[in-house]
Amino acid sequence: MWPFRRRKPADVPQLTIDPAMGDETAARLIAASEAGDWRTISDLISAVEDPDDHTFYVYQTASVSGPQSWMDEWVAAEPRSTLPLLVKGAHAIQWAWEARGGGRASTVSSEAFKVFFKRLKLAEDCLDDVTERDTDSATAWSFLVILGRARELGIEETRRRFEEARKRHPWHVEAHEQMLQQLCRKWGGSHEQMHRFAAETLDAMPTGSPLGQLTAAAHMEHWLELPAGEDEEYLRSDEVTAQLYTAANRSVLHPDYVRRPRWPTMHNAFAMAFAYSGEIHTAGVLFDEIGDLVTAWPWQYNGRPVEAFLRSRDHVFGQLGR
Repeated sequence: MWPFRRRKPADVPQLTIDPAMGDETAARLIAASEAGDWRTISDLISAVEDPDDHTFYVYQTASVSGPQSWMDEWVAAEPRSTLPLLVKGAHAIQWAWEARGGGRASTVSSEAFKVFFKRLKLAEDCLDDVTERDTDSATAWSFLVILGRARELGIEETRRRFEEARKRHPWHVEAHEQMLQQLCRKWGGSHEQMHRFAAETLDAMPTGSPLGQLTAAAHMEHWLELPAGEDEEYLRSDEVTAQLYTAANRSVLHPDYVRRPRWPTMHNAFAMAFAYSGEIHTAGVLFDEIGDLVTAWPWQYNGRPVEAFLRSRDHVFGQLGR
C-alpha cells in the first residue's frame, strides 16, 4: 500500500503548528492582535519594507478569529493612515471564511453564504479605500486577488487585480499563489490553466525565487482531484518528477535562495510533493531543513496536517535508515 494514502483522522500527535512559522516578528504580531494592541502592531508593520514580508505580517495580524473592535478603534485613531484599513480589510476576508467554512461550495448553507459575501463586501470596501489612497500598496492588491476569487468575479477580473499587484512588486508571492488558486479547476479554472501559469512563472522568475513552489502546489492540486491509484501514478510519473526537480533546483534548492518569513510554507510544499512522488532522498533533505515547522497547507489535503506530516516524515526517514 502506498504509505501516503489519504486516511481518516487519527489521534493528533504531539506536534503543533506554529502560526508564526518560527518568525519572531510574526509571533509578536499574533500576540498583539489577540490582545488588541494596535499600537504595537502599527509600530512593527510600519517598519517593514519588503513587500512579501509586509503581506505576510498583515496576514498574520489579521488572522485573529471573530469580530475585533480594536480595529475600528485604530481606524478612528489614525484616520490618515491606510494600515488600519488594510488590516481590517484583510481580517474581514478571514472572518468571512470563518462563516463559510473550508469545504466545497456544495457543503455551505445559504445562510452561511449570505454572511460570507457580506463580510467579503466589507473587506472589498476597506481595500478599495487603501488602493485609492496608497497607490503603491502591493499588499492591498494581493488581498483583492483573494477577493476576486472569493466573490466569484471571474478569472479575468482576478487576473486584472493580480497584474495590479505585479505592477507594484513583480514577483509578489501571495499574489501569485492566489492567482494559481483562481486557476484551479475547483475555482472555475482548469488543470491546463493552472499548470501553464506555474510553468510560465517558473520560466520568468529570478533564480532562487520562492515562486518555484507554484509547480509543487499545482501538482498537489492536480493530485487532489484524482481517484485513488491514479493519484499515485500521476505524482510518480517521470514528467511530474522532472518538473518538481526543475522547480526546486531553481528555487528552494538554488544557492541564491534566501529564507524569508514564511519560508516553511515553500519547503513543506516541496517536501510533500517529493515524498509523495517517491523521491525519498530529496524529501529527506527538505524535512531536515523544516525540522518541526510543519504548516497546515498543503498537508491538510491529506487529513489532519500534523498527522499527515509526521506520517510522511517518518516514512521518508525510515527509508533512509534513520
